[in-house]
Amino acid sequence: MNRILIVDAEKCTGCRLCEVYCSLEKTGTCNPARSRVRVISWEEHGLHVPSMCQHCEDAPCILVCPVKAISKDRDSGMVRTDPKVCIGCKICLMTCPFGAPSIDPVELKVTRCDLCDGNPVCASICSTRALSYMRADRVGLLRKREGLEKLSSLLRFALPKVIGGE
Repeated sequence: MNRILIVDAEKCTGCRLCEVYCSLEKTGTCNPARSRVRVISWEEHGLHVPSMCQHCEDAPCILVCPVKAISKDRDSGMVRTDPKVCIGCKICLMTCPFGAPSIDPVELKVTRCDLCDGNPVCASICSTRALSYMRADRVGLLRKREGLEKLSSLLRFALPKVIGGE
């Protein structure tokens, strides 16, 4: 069963530990610029969103790579970049609707999240659970449950005011 990394921006505090641990896991150095996950922040709104490769079903980056360095594993669904083939042209960066791939500032090659071969370190260290790794078929159920909980909370707050005429 395919598993995916889920991002809950409402839970992200912007601590950036995911970037630190990712860089340590992937490069052996504490250099968030070399991380495969990037936290995009809108400080004025207090919003932080971890961003990484979504391993798209029909990944546009695969189609535009001029040297065929990007491929999709049929079994796992993972989109991968072969650093030995990549020429660092950055066309995949411009094509990705999420801006997920990045250029490693040391290797000067494209890097992307590879889900740590099934055990993403970013999800395992995220104390707020803004990042979680779960079966793809469970995501819809999770989102429905969260939506119903929000609706229930809203109704508990608003309904007494409506009924009471406030």
